Amino acid sequence: MDALSLVIFDVDGTLVDSQDFIVAAMSAAFDQIGRPPPPRAEVLAITGLSLPQALVRLAPDLDGPDLEATAAVYRASFVRLRAAQGGEANAPLYPGARAAIEALHAEPELLLGVATGKARRGLDHTLAAHDLDRFFVTRQTADRHPSKPHPAMIEAALAETGVDRSRAVMVGDTTFDIDMAAAAGIAAIGVSWGYHPAQALIGAGAAAVIGDFAELAPAVAQIWDDTA
Repeated sequence: MDALSLVIFDVDGTLVDSQDFIVAAMSAAFDQIGRPPPPRAEVLAITGLSLPQALVRLAPDLDGPDLEATAAVYRASFVRLRAAQGGEANAPLYPGARAAIEALHAEPELLLGVATGKARRGLDHTLAAHDLDRFFVTRQTADRHPSKPHPAMIEAALAETGVDRSRAVMVGDTTFDIDMAAAAGIAAIGVSWGYHPAQALIGAGAAAVIGDFAELAPAVAQIWDDTA
């Protein structure tokens, strides 16, 4: 039997285009605590970090009760916006995402996982909304691990699946994803349609940066051929 392999996906900015929800919820959170909302580009640049770390990047003087209060308002705003706009299905999958997931899932001995800055509740909403639940055998979330780029999420995914790190690949749109993969000792593939530029992903050590989901399976195969 061939050795098991694992492809781990980030969610926001990689599989799902949730930027409008994220920016609107962050603006609402800052408005409620009486601060001007951060620029859209700055909000998207920290997407992928756990919420407390993201907020500190946007407002370094936030701490203690203020940080906790802002995080609570963000979560409530996100849930309210999601409900008002008809749910997570209105944060669409990027073109080709489903086809790529289905094709990888069909490969014998290849497992799929998720490592995301979302909390588990938010991830479950997203996967259910897009009918993706059945594809991912390991799901690592920010409320159960240290923030990216700490390698804990990947380490947990490897432990749960029994996959050797030489046969695992992280797919993400930010340098946080690439740095997390490097910290865990696995390869990483960047995607160019997300929230960090392709050159930054390459600079962080991505083995490849793809511009279309159709390029994913060949990029994964190339990495494993190179390490065989």
